[in-house]
Amino acid sequence: MDRRTFLTAAGTGAAALSLGAVAAAPAGAAQPARGPHAPLLLRWFRDTYRSIEAMTTDFGLAVDKIDVSGPGAPVLSRQTSPTNIGCGLWSTVAAAGLGVIGHDAMRRGLERTVRAVEKLERHHGFWLNWYDAHDGSVLTQWPGTGDPVRPFLSSVDNAWLITGLRIAADAAPDLRPRISRILATADWSYYYTPYDPADPVAGPGQLRGGFWPDTEEPTGHHYGALNTEPRMASYLGIADGSLPADHYWHLLRTMLPEHEQEQRPGGSYVAMDGVRVWQGHYTHRGRKLVPSWGGSMFEALMVPLFVPEAEWSPHSWGLTHQRYVRGQIEHGLREAGYGYWGFSPANIPEGGYQEYGVDALGMQVDGYASNTDRTHTTDGAPLPPASAFTNGVVTPHASFLALPYAPQEAVANLRALDRDFGAYHPGYGFRDSVNVSTGRVSDYLLALDQGMIAAALAQALRPGLLQRPFRTGGFRSKVRPLLAMERFSL
Repeated sequence: MDRRTFLTAAGTGAAALSLGAVAAAPAGAAQPARGPHAPLLLRWFRDTYRSIEAMTTDFGLAVDKIDVSGPGAPVLSRQTSPTNIGCGLWSTVAAAGLGVIGHDAMRRGLERTVRAVEKLERHHGFWLNWYDAHDGSVLTQWPGTGDPVRPFLSSVDNAWLITGLRIAADAAPDLRPRISRILATADWSYYYTPYDPADPVAGPGQLRGGFWPDTEEPTGHHYGALNTEPRMASYLGIADGSLPADHYWHLLRTMLPEHEQEQRPGGSYVAMDGVRVWQGHYTHRGRKLVPSWGGSMFEALMVPLFVPEAEWSPHSWGLTHQRYVRGQIEHGLREAGYGYWGFSPANIPEGGYQEYGVDALGMQVDGYASNTDRTHTTDGAPLPPASAFTNGVVTPHASFLALPYAPQEAVANLRALDRDFGAYHPGYGFRDSVNVSTGRVSDYLLALDQGMIAAALAQALRPGLLQRPFRTGGFRSKVRPLLAMERFSL
């Protein structure tokens, strides 16, 4: 089980100005892309979407990854996850919104995937962690190895499939009744442990990582960190009323000062909606920010592709997002001396999968390193010399996530990865990762990472295209007031 399935741990205004993006319009109506980088970004999107199409089986589900090392057609994996399926859905909507495919093609693609999703085995209204993408059966053995797979209900993976389904329902009104029926039994309280002031360790007011449905056994951990991708599940539950609003305030900006973590946090306790909240922060290269769990880019910046956190909370979420990106850039260029930047879980270029990040930006002691050799940093100690960061791995999707916050630098970094390493596949977009120490480029493209790239490009070229379902209803009435109230100690 990898990082995309199971964690083992407790504005866009600048981009629109720089990239010349147009205002949001109905999801089914294609809009022309504008701005100095628009032709390049649109070409990148077209090829990225081609990879999503290549990943999608006749059954209608996007596989986990494709191998593009051979001269012929890509080789598809057998497995898929709820996250991968969600990526396929929102990428299809983005393709129509950018004029890459027509509305009818979008409708056919969405209907095929929705039909496949209707056939998948579910428990408690949620989907299992791994299916065979070619026929929809539940995987109980891992393809290629035969290792046993124990079916699991992952809260974070289900959040991304539900995100994709909400986007599909918004873009294709005739599918809304079917999608509504699918989502009617997905109750986020299943994952929720209510807050118990008498025992906040046992009752933290947070979401479980998931459950094994064969025994109804929960994971031993909750998702405690706020600035990580499971907050999409939190937002979805708060918006639909299955989670209480105060769940948001029981998530951790940093661990409490007395707990062991990457650095001793600054901050203070404040009362938010009657909840005593530790408004902690870390300081990285002189900048205060809210850390993620491991220090990776997608933990912090996948969620705001859909929920406009920086817009609704410009002095808290908007500020920490900006500083987080700056920390990633400066780690790659100055601390590790790679000459390139952008670190997030991805395929290891030589094979396998690993969490990559900037250790100092995460709460976990010895969190995600920026290199396969796992060179960590220690708060208060001298930085390791750049020569210690051997086998550094840069992940292109991380630069795309940075587009709203550092557009010129993100485009320049991506161009350099293509120019210096051949990281761009002319038919399918950026390969998953590059070992910038050896020049080895990944042979794979992953649905999750291509899905993030597609969403980031859609947001850069046409702001709001995929955000429409998360600006209305419970998101507007319940989530937005929480973000407006947020006061990080930055």
